[in-house]
Amino acid sequence: MLTEEIADPEATSATEIRTRYLAALTAVTEERGVDAVAGETDLSAERVEAIVAGDADDVTLEEAAALLACSPDYPSAEDYLLEVRDHLMLQMSSAVVDVDSLRRGIETELDAKELQQKVEGRRAMSLSEYARVTQYLASENPW
Repeated sequence: MLTEEIADPEATSATEIRTRYLAALTAVTEERGVDAVAGETDLSAERVEAIVAGDADDVTLEEAAALLACSPDYPSAEDYLLEVRDHLMLQMSSAVVDVDSLRRGIETELDAKELQQKVEGRRAMSLSEYARVTQYLASENPW
């Protein structure tokens, strides 16, 4: 889900992409149940409920991966985060986008070092930030 190709990045907003990601989190939670998801992750039941209710603007990639990992359709959270980071790096290299270009492209207040840390997973990245990054990189990629 988090590494799927964006079919028409020019016509798809980062908000739409984030909405798709949240829909996947909701689907897993509805399938497994809030208590089961909370029991299988480090997330509290209240946090899981806030995420699926759309009341959590600061959902991190780590939380999303943990929640998705509750479904047999997804790899473990740790493996999924590695896959997501590999996906970002591949997208950046195939689009020939460095961190400074990415920073300008997504119009963020982060400096290049902070953004690099988020891309590498050394600093938490929100699902909203990730959606902006993936939308921009998809629009810059020649494929």
